[in-house]
Amino acid sequence: MGLFGSSTPAAAAPGSSGQEAQEVKVAILKQLQQEAAMSNARQLIGKVNEHCFDNCIPAPGSTMSTGEQNCLSQCMEKYISLWNVASKTYLTRATSDKKNGGLDVIAANSLATSGPSATSM
Repeated sequence: MGLFGSSTPAAAAPGSSGQEAQEVKVAILKQLQQEAAMSNARQLIGKVNEHCFDNCIPAPGSTMSTGEQNCLSQCMEKYISLWNVASKTYLTRATSDKKNGGLDVIAANSLATSGPSATSM
């Protein structure tokens, strides 16, 4: 079965070309990258909420003090900065490993998906 349920393979379908198949692959790849980025953003927000809220607001109430607001702001900035450094380092390493044969990309990927650790803050 060809692309999207067609009974003829994409390469043999009249009027289709390898370029169409490549465009479909690129579109799917872009969608996967966007979904991965959204997942990473959700993970980052969850970690920031979990760690910063717990550290900065000992007794939740209807309002936040100036100290709590400052603490949250600084904590979020630090956590996001740490996340960015870790992401850039991962991308640099993954690119380097890919150029060197890609053997360490899987190991680096498993480390990067866990996100920054709370103990580093």
